[in-house]
Amino acid sequence: MTTNVNNNPALDGMYWDADKKVPDKNNGALTQSDFFALLTQQLAYQDPTKPVENDQMIAQMTNFTMADGIGQLNESFKGFAESMSSNQALQASSLVGRSVLTQSDKIVFTGDTLARGNIELDKAATRMQVRIENEKGELVQSFSVDNPKIGKNEFIWDGTYMASGSGSAAVVDGEVSERVKAGVYKVKVDVSYTDGKNASLPVNVYTPVASVSMNGKGGGIMLNLIGLGAVKLGDVLEVSYG
Repeated sequence: MTTNVNNNPALDGMYWDADKKVPDKNNGALTQSDFFALLTQQLAYQDPTKPVENDQMIAQMTNFTMADGIGQLNESFKGFAESMSSNQALQASSLVGRSVLTQSDKIVFTGDTLARGNIELDKAATRMQVRIENEKGELVQSFSVDNPKIGKNEFIWDGTYMASGSGSAAVVDGEVSERVKAGVYKVKVDVSYTDGKNASLPVNVYTPVASVSMNGKGGGIMLNLIGLGAVKLGDVLEVSYG
């Protein structure tokens, strides 16, 4: 077995020392210095009989300047977006303890405050009926919205049972005095229009905000509602008292 050993001192220093390799801080991206170095080499090695045209040279410089400017703009916008998210989170934190209006087929009765909501009506109606059901689909309460009108129609539920609802209710002088337990209930709205047609409409409900959270990677601000879970800040239709 033969081993080749090079003892030629003239070759010393001509090998790349891995320990002295310069780290790539730009991850292979060309910088402005790299561009001008390439431009200088292009000028040095161009054919003297066919030099680069002035407009071509200007176009190359313009393209690089635009690309560099867009890169800097993206970095600036990224910082601006992060700052805006922090400010939004700070402002959204003031909603904790307040009630916000969102579209939902569920309504929360806290036991301490009235359950409220509204229905948007797009044409004239003669009757609007609100139904409150428990998790088993059993009717708990049913009531009409008086004089339904085009636009917003508000309703309030104080948590009382119907006399024929689930559970036993104490009836005094014809009125139901017992209230349901605090929790989440289903809410449905049926409407009869003046043209004779019937329909079920979506419901907007007020729900207390328990906390605020920020989702990473552009997820935005989320409001954690009592009983209903997380909703996007952008889905909030209105902010009300607690």
